[in-house]
Amino acid sequence: MDQKLIFWTMVGMALVTYLPRLLPTLFLSGRNLRPAISAWLRLVPPAVLSAMLVPSLLVRDGKSIDVGLENLFLWSGCVVLLLAWRFQSLSLTVLVGMGLVAAGRFWGLGY
Repeated sequence: MDQKLIFWTMVGMALVTYLPRLLPTLFLSGRNLRPAISAWLRLVPPAVLSAMLVPSLLVRDGKSIDVGLENLFLWSGCVVLLLAWRFQSLSLTVLVGMGLVAAGRFWGLGY
């Protein structure tokens, strides 16, 4: 592959990644938003996180919803959700989640 093409591809990818984050910051910094808009914007990160997590916790093989006892990710996710709510520690949540899945796989639980 041509080095110029690789370079311009990387520049384009950086712009596509960086601009959606930069533009709202530039346009909205120093402005007071209406309370309804501020409240709505606070809900965007949990909505995006839920949209990414729920399919990986519930859908098996990309075909069907699985809420059975063999769904190791779902039950580990439930425990970690309670832990995150209680202690509000990202590091603890990630470590416990990884530990639960690793332990479940070690003992042959789930799929």
